[in-house]
Amino acid sequence: MSVLSRAAAPPATDEVAATVAALLGTVGAAAPAELFGAPATTPEAPQRDSPSIPRPDSSTSGQPRPGVTPARLLGPTGVGSAALRLPPPPAPEAPPDATPKTLRASEIPAEPTRTAGDHPEIPCGPTGLGTTSARIPRPDAAETDAGPIPPLYCPPPVRDDPRLAELVNDGLIAWADEIGLYEGRLDELRDADFGRLIMLAHPDCDDADRLLAAAKCAVSEWSVDDYYCEEGADERAPDGSPSTATAELGPRLELAAAAMDPAHLPVRYVAQLEEAMRADPILRAFRTSFEHLARYATPAQLARLRTEIAGWFIALGAEAGWRVADRMPPVWEYLTNRQPHSFLPCMAPIDVLGGYELSAAEYTEPGVRRVVTTAALASQMVNDLYSMAREDRAEHREFNLPTVLAAEENCARREAVRRTAAVHDELVHRFETEAAPLAASGSPELRRFLAGLWAWMGGNRAWHADSKRYQDAK
Repeated sequence: MSVLSRAAAPPATDEVAATVAALLGTVGAAAPAELFGAPATTPEAPQRDSPSIPRPDSSTSGQPRPGVTPARLLGPTGVGSAALRLPPPPAPEAPPDATPKTLRASEIPAEPTRTAGDHPEIPCGPTGLGTTSARIPRPDAAETDAGPIPPLYCPPPVRDDPRLAELVNDGLIAWADEIGLYEGRLDELRDADFGRLIMLAHPDCDDADRLLAAAKCAVSEWSVDDYYCEEGADERAPDGSPSTATAELGPRLELAAAAMDPAHLPVRYVAQLEEAMRADPILRAFRTSFEHLARYATPAQLARLRTEIAGWFIALGAEAGWRVADRMPPVWEYLTNRQPHSFLPCMAPIDVLGGYELSAAEYTEPGVRRVVTTAALASQMVNDLYSMAREDRAEHREFNLPTVLAAEENCARREAVRRTAAVHDELVHRFETEAAPLAASGSPELRRFLAGLWAWMGGNRAWHADSKRYQDAK
């Protein structure tokens, strides 16, 4: 919202609105210090470090350093946006012989202006209302068969720590090898670089083992697509009887739900269920990833993640229905499906990695739910654009927004790609507009979670631009 539109807005009519209006009325106001890396108000779950995943040497605590102005992201720039900013990375340690110097206010150097070169993965400006059309496409923009992916209105990643990403990748490979996931394809798993995704998406966590727990959950989710939904899926039922991959998708997802939320059967059937769980690497992946995350997450946080995954499972079933009927859904139906069939499960444990807990009451509040799902859907549009080339090689029909748009509006693929980018940008602008007042009026935990969503969107965009999972498909 611009200064002009703020001035023209009707006056606040209740106490809460008046408070928010007062907080946001000063354009240059900084967010309260407690918003940046606020300590958890609830006790953390006991931590047990995996001996195979050493922590990198780092003093990052997520706490603001005295006298340091929080770094400004590329957006959000609207009302209340200061409350969505994350703390800057820690400054390099001074040499042992360095003499500390106290600077007067006039001697403090100004924060450098960001340029596109600061974050080559993401076009970095201009920002603000109406600036999308002012951007010049980068010459090295990602290509699809319909031409380059347009620059997207999206923040840059908050941090990039290749060493930390590699630690998480090493842990993922060791885990996948142990449980038989992606057997014979571990090089592909490493090339996908999921450790980098989790490192980029959770900049307020520098604990490699905690990041690994989230990475295991993410890879378990991706493996559902690779094992259950794509061509070559097993055409046998869980009991070994002949069937089809499409017919068995629902039963397999039902067992995956039981891997996350154990089914308590009568004694005589327990052994059969356990045999099925141990026979399927995806079920082993879900079970062990939740066991790892439980070292850091509360039961309520685990239940939240299970709920988001359950919604995604329902959406997978709907997509399978389109495929069986050989039906192209209309755009509105496709986007409705893609709200739960998005990165909601990956975003759900943002607070687990940050070491705090967002209450269920705030997470499920309708306004908060709207901005959370908006962020997830916007991130899914990034995936739709970058996964097009990979999906075009599939033997059966795959669905992404450019494909659905082109079919419904009978437009060229290039135009459908452009419109998909516009949908993404609209969603990100909506997140800015609606998350900022929530951040200004909500709890410190909510403010930190909203900042985490913003950082997640930026990290997700950067990872898609680099991951061989999508680049090698072109």
